[in-house]
Amino acid sequence: MNLYALCDQDLLDAHKMSLEIFIDLAKENNAEVIQYRNKTASTDFIKTQLIRIRKIFDGFLIVNDAYELIEFCDGVHLGQEDLKNIDADIATAVKIIRKVITNDKILGISTHNEQEVLAANKMDLNYIGLGAYRSTNTKNITNILGDSLDIIAAKSEHFVGAIGGVNLNDKFQNVRYHVIGSGLLD
Repeated sequence: MNLYALCDQDLLDAHKMSLEIFIDLAKENNAEVIQYRNKTASTDFIKTQLIRIRKIFDGFLIVNDAYELIEFCDGVHLGQEDLKNIDADIATAVKIIRKVITNDKILGISTHNEQEVLAANKMDLNYIGLGAYRSTNTKNITNILGDSLDIIAAKSEHFVGAIGGVNLNDKFQNVRYHVIGSGLLD
């Protein structure tokens, strides 16, 4: 199991947990990747958090959405709706983002079904997040893949991170990363 730790600022605040404690938990569980997500803060605050993470974490650092801060991390992750805000056509949005962040940075997107995975195969990506695996308390999810997640993951030409309700003990054959956020806090 390879851990991709999702560090969501809202969850940290709700659990009254410092960024440093979350990073320590991620390191204790051998996280290879940390994604910092903050949907409400200013760019300056997100930048400060990325700098703090970089000082204490040696693995890959991904920022959610804030591609303008790419110089402070190793890559960016975008969801389907965030991509549609860039361009109505997801493939065109990925091309635009790839030009901004360049090929030396990691680019990942969220996918939720076989159709989106097959479309992602034609895009210049490093990985996809696929899910939701099961329901979660942190997001309102309408599409639960369950065991079909692993079957769909086999169709991806990119590394796959299982997202949505994933825990450290879940077993997959076609998934490289377990993407876990709140599961590290419990």
